Amino acid sequence: MLAGAPTAIAAELAMDLLARDLPEAGAGPAQTALAAERFTVQRGLAVVPVCGILTPNSAMLEAWFGWSSYFGLVDTMAELTERADIAAVVLDVDSPGGLVIGCEGAAAAIAATAAVKPVHALASPMAASAAYWLASQATDIAVTPGAVVGSIGVALEASSIVGPNSYGEQDYRLTSTHARAKRPDPGTAEGMTELRRSLDDAEAVFHAAVAAGRGIPVAELPGRLTVTDDPRDGGAVFRGPDAVARGLADTVETRAAFYSRMFSTYGATSGAATSARFGAIAAAAQARAAL
Repeated sequence: MLAGAPTAIAAELAMDLLARDLPEAGAGPAQTALAAERFTVQRGLAVVPVCGILTPNSAMLEAWFGWSSYFGLVDTMAELTERADIAAVVLDVDSPGGLVIGCEGAAAAIAATAAVKPVHALASPMAASAAYWLASQATDIAVTPGAVVGSIGVALEASSIVGPNSYGEQDYRLTSTHARAKRPDPGTAEGMTELRRSLDDAEAVFHAAVAAGRGIPVAELPGRLTVTDDPRDGGAVFRGPDAVARGLADTVETRAAFYSRMFSTYGATSGAATSARFGAIAAAAQARAAL
């Protein structure tokens, strides 16, 4: 599913998700109820789960695993922006990231909503790579104890033909005369340069979005993301206090404390029982991704 496509994913955090067997065609739940499952609302607060491996528009993965799609997020944010009964939005994030294509549009949709009403992101337990790209556009970011955020960067897997295949035949991949960049060969200097150019272009868009969303000068961002003195050593994930110190998050708090604060701020009434009940609703919305 991800082979050959530019990805913004923390691979080490995605192993269990990537190892899952995909359902056969027609074996998943009915997809007509997808829109109703993309968020929950209670007393003016909308909770939008951002779960699993993020793809542009895979309705099958969204229906079967509960994984979020960029198109689904765009539609959801547009609806929540317009709804007068929604005072604020929570992005309840549990994702290692996913494909690059489509992520920019979903991030822009979140930023557009945040310009109209508060959007709060909760990393629980991870908002990595493309998922952090989305979360960075929220009004603020909370991190639960032990959760991680970051992995800001773009990767690509490619292969070079160096010998006959298993059938004893040599493979050839050809492009038209003026389309050498269509299938760059990483086994050549020219091909490697083209692959890195496309990755750096995507990274520049990623960095610009994070810088704008978090209020960090874009030239300063690589220095905040490196794990050494070399700005090239970015791409790591960071836990709560370290993420806050680097400007990647705002608070470290438990889920119960986070939702209690949300209801204290936006709910018609507050109370421990109410916040606990809504926290359970939010957790149930994410539970399908863990089945």
